[in-house]
Amino acid sequence: MKYKLLAASILATLSTSAMSATYKLEELGGLDGAKHNYVTDVSENGHIIGIANSLYRLPIDISYIDFTDSAIKNAYDARESYFESIDKEITFTLDDIENNDAVNTNADAHQFMIDFITDTQSNRLTNSEYQKLSSVAATIYGSEGVSEQVLFDEQSLDYDGLTRSTTNILNAVSDDGVMVGWGSAPYEKTSFTQTDEDEEETHFLRDFISRAIVITEDGVKVELAPEFDEYGGISTANDIIKTTNGYEVVGSVSIDIAVDPLDDITDNCDGEDEPVSDCVETYNRSYTAGIFNKRAVKWTLDSSLNITNTELYGLGLTPEDDEDFAFRSNAITLNDSGLIVGTSDVRYKDTDTRITMPVIFENGEVKQFIDQDDDWTSGQALAVNNNNIIVGYAAKRIDTATRTKFFYYDKKSDSVVFPSDYFSSSSSVANDINDNGIIVGEGETDIYNTTTRRREGFIYTVGDDSIVNLNDLLPCYEEDGETHFKYTVAEAKSINNNNEIFGVATKTVEKTDSFGNVVVDVDGNIEYESIAVAVKLTPIDGSVEECPAEEIEQYERQSASFPWYALLLLPFAAARRFFKK
Repeated sequence: MKYKLLAASILATLSTSAMSATYKLEELGGLDGAKHNYVTDVSENGHIIGIANSLYRLPIDISYIDFTDSAIKNAYDARESYFESIDKEITFTLDDIENNDAVNTNADAHQFMIDFITDTQSNRLTNSEYQKLSSVAATIYGSEGVSEQVLFDEQSLDYDGLTRSTTNILNAVSDDGVMVGWGSAPYEKTSFTQTDEDEEETHFLRDFISRAIVITEDGVKVELAPEFDEYGGISTANDIIKTTNGYEVVGSVSIDIAVDPLDDITDNCDGEDEPVSDCVETYNRSYTAGIFNKRAVKWTLDSSLNITNTELYGLGLTPEDDEDFAFRSNAITLNDSGLIVGTSDVRYKDTDTRITMPVIFENGEVKQFIDQDDDWTSGQALAVNNNNIIVGYAAKRIDTATRTKFFYYDKKSDSVVFPSDYFSSSSSVANDINDNGIIVGEGETDIYNTTTRRREGFIYTVGDDSIVNLNDLLPCYEEDGETHFKYTVAEAKSINNNNEIFGVATKTVEKTDSFGNVVVDVDGNIEYESIAVAVKLTPIDGSVEECPAEEIEQYERQSASFPWYALLLLPFAAARRFFKK
């Protein structure tokens, strides 16, 4: 929200040492063949990694589809009725898809098949009898543009190119460009026959759900597999730092399978009625914490990326004998002195209830620092600077709904502060903090909407009373002095020690379909949409501009029309810092 008429009061809240200038916004470009682009991390030496979402021309395999089945016929009838409701003529038939290659020549047919095989209400998204698709690619921002970094995907046996069935997340990058993250194995089309049946079924199966990976700047890959890898196991890598002798990487690994899910797997995943791996994944989804007990981990690697030591960390609670479900801790980030922070299952106050809270892993202990007496019921620690100041968010009920509030914790003084954000019931999260004590993140700015709310990036200096909306530090107009500034900073993801900020902004562009072609309405007029773009904000000499009052209402209407956060894969927790796996 560009409340530039409040410039005087905004300036009064800015730290004179760090916030005396406005910011220049630079778009960083994006991956060819993708609609949305995001930054996930930036090193002090300028290495930038991210993700691209909504890839164009996802490959569709129709060879296993029964086009006489009522499910696809009903889906087609529903699509045809929808087109009629918007006065649009449908330009493909099911026969065109089956026999005339319409899925590769007609964008509406292509989108229809994507929607069909990924439908959640019918459970086709998780049903192993349907092709699995991922519209997300890991990316590297280099001097020659943005390139894709393949993690575990492979060339498909059924169509040209990668299978496009894997999760692909780059979480962090070291000062010399070594990256860490995690991905899933590609799905393979497999024939399966149930016991006492003669007819073969097609299933799409994979070897593992999540595997941590380290990748050098020139593309050498090293997997960080868990020691417990039955049914694939689980591992994730969340952060990396360069050390004198190599690297330290933190994340999470599976250590075994909890008693209850193991009993279910033993009793039911016998390979008679469904493939074993499909059965196991179904149970992994059905249990809130998954089937694996997972623990925070630190890998020590030498300069050649050989693992020289693996250290596991514990939990912030002691499981009872009758608690037979999975427990979790996760190391999310660390600083140059080796302070590791993350999340862990803990007890809620003095009850048996289990919650997930921010913790420090230190000297063999798992320490909470958020006061549960203030009714905080969950949270994450997302970043720590070299002065041992930790930032993240915690959640509790505010105005009848669970809201997140960003915090910073000074380990030296053992004090937690929840600064004022956009308004009392606004959810906010701190994503990063630099060694100058400047925090960046995002918060909800739509005070009137009680459900899905627009979010905008903020900057905050430790010790100040409240945050500052980054959009208030940007120009009112483009260089022509007449066109309204086309970017809205939605998420501030990373800040370096030069106070340069990296994140995500939205802008309005010509709308494109699943092939990347420009979309026109029934009257032939070009349609428009908001997309997510990766941006860099650089401090510059200047002053906060005071925009004319009449533009505020127009700006509000334009930005409120687009829920940008619907584009983000992992809003608030974000791709770099998430707990589930």
